[in-house]
Amino acid sequence: MRIIVMGQQAFGKAALEAILGAGKDEVVAVYTAPDKEGRAVDPMKEAALEHELPLYQPANFKDQAVLEELRALKPDLMIMAYVIIFVPEAARNIPSRGSICFHPSFLPKHRGPSSINWPIIGGATKTGLTYFWPDDGLDEGDILLQKEIEVGPDDTLGSIYFQKIFPLGVEATLEAIELIRAGNPPHIPQDESQATYESWCKKKDSEIDWSRNSAEVYNLIRGTNPQPGAWTTLGGAEVQVFDSRRSEADGAPGEVVSVSNDGVLVAAKTGGVLIERVRPKGGQKVAAAQWASDAGLEKGTVLGA
Repeated sequence: MRIIVMGQQAFGKAALEAILGAGKDEVVAVYTAPDKEGRAVDPMKEAALEHELPLYQPANFKDQAVLEELRALKPDLMIMAYVIIFVPEAARNIPSRGSICFHPSFLPKHRGPSSINWPIIGGATKTGLTYFWPDDGLDEGDILLQKEIEVGPDDTLGSIYFQKIFPLGVEATLEAIELIRAGNPPHIPQDESQATYESWCKKKDSEIDWSRNSAEVYNLIRGTNPQPGAWTTLGGAEVQVFDSRRSEADGAPGEVVSVSNDGVLVAAKTGGVLIERVRPKGGQKVAAAQWASDAGLEKGTVLGA
């Protein structure tokens, strides 16, 4: 087939290179977002240039010139691997076999841009990934294929994405192509009764509330590690919390129960969390023991007060 690959960042690049490596189809063009001044070149663009593929970076897909450009490529399929620019129906329908889009959740759950953070924050034990036939709704459209992924009790945003969703998503890209090549690929309607939507997981969402139980606090920390980073305060100064683990603790919410080489043990409403790695505002990530020493943190200090 004649394929357009549209995407960004490391996942877009990996999906593109998997398609090229399979050697079954012709990548007739690569589409990625426009360059941003002062930022590094997107890995997707680098890959397209390295493989000497036609590269396009339109600001939108509504202009007639952009649509004519797409038509001239005579594509059979467009694969949208990590796309943040809206692609309207007029563009999606140009490929003879349609367009498919990757989303890192088990749709219809967790539609939206931070779909890996929120399941972890909510304490989910499972999430997944989906390739679907997008319509003009946000992460809506019939499902082509899905893969379920277990969320372990100590998984973080980083481990779920890089160790599970990323490699399985690249494999799913090739599987999706084969389903379409075979003819009569699945078009499974999403169950709207199960649909959820969450917006970006931002700084305001990642402040630690020590009056919650230790499970909720721990889920917030791991669901925002490494981005956007859970945070609390010490004497009014912000500090981001990254690596941590649940532990028994007896104290008032936010109270430092102990400081040791292992880290800083902080009490929640019930139980506690051992903080192992932090980043003070304006600083670098350091071991919590080092931070405690530098900040003069002692038992009995209350965080988040």
